[in-house]
Amino acid sequence: MDFRTLQYFVTVAEELNFTRAAEKLQMSQPPLSNSIKQLEDDLGVQLFIRGKRRLTLTEAGELLLRRSRQILELSDKTRLDLESLGNELTGQISIGMVEGRAPLYVAEWIREFSHEYPQVQYDLQNSDGDHILSLLSRGLIDIAVIARPYDHEHLEGITVGREPWAAIMPVSHPLAKEPGSTIPLRKLSGVPLLVPTRASRQTAIQRWFASVGCEPHIIGSLSNYIDAAALAANNTAICIFPMTWHNQLAGVASKVIVDPAKYAEYVLVWNLDTPPRGAALTFVNFVRDYLKDAKHSENDIPVPESADLL
Repeated sequence: MDFRTLQYFVTVAEELNFTRAAEKLQMSQPPLSNSIKQLEDDLGVQLFIRGKRRLTLTEAGELLLRRSRQILELSDKTRLDLESLGNELTGQISIGMVEGRAPLYVAEWIREFSHEYPQVQYDLQNSDGDHILSLLSRGLIDIAVIARPYDHEHLEGITVGREPWAAIMPVSHPLAKEPGSTIPLRKLSGVPLLVPTRASRQTAIQRWFASVGCEPHIIGSLSNYIDAAALAANNTAICIFPMTWHNQLAGVASKVIVDPAKYAEYVLVWNLDTPPRGAALTFVNFVRDYLKDAKHSENDIPVPESADLL
């Protein structure tokens, strides 16, 4: 089983038709069919159910398709990493980012890094924290910007920024009309709430409310900040999320939650067992120096002095 055979298999699995797959691979059909049959013989499993008009993947075929895509992606990434070890810094840096301020921090770093290393390219992945950490553990990305907490046993990281937790709501909501830019946590008790999907976050929010003798009325969860703002704008529920933006979307207001105030902290992390190399290592060192030189990021939002990490 080599990379070429895996690419043949992936193409057939995506097209589910040998003729179309052969055309896409710019080869004749018989050698392609023979390669797939030889792959099935080598693995000792049936990968396709061959119908009259189209193919269907077996359970083994579905598994091999997922793994083949990962293997081919890692192969391409390895090639680009090796290219970056030349005299002039080149290659590609794969960066995972969670929702919130992480993309803003990464954009700021790339802008400055590109002045010194214009040949470097970037592969940016944006998703929830669990998926980003999965990509990192499998070596499919070099580094990631996530929100604490994280696994210190397997990851190393540096703090890159923080933001206050806020209540996001429609401007027409009675709580939004109250004076001031903050809201006591107790006032959100009994109000329908949407919170982040991450299980550790929901547990922390439950403890946060318990600290003031209240219980949150959580009706759902989601991982995307823009979706949270959209749902809040339509008066679906008040969303408890890190503030993220100084200026909210039209029709949406946000107030920093206080009494007690909390903040989210972002960290740039990488695997301890397989630390960044080449362009990715240079990027990490650049970010480390950049954070030391700057008193604060241009993308930071003020956090109440009394706030604790959530």
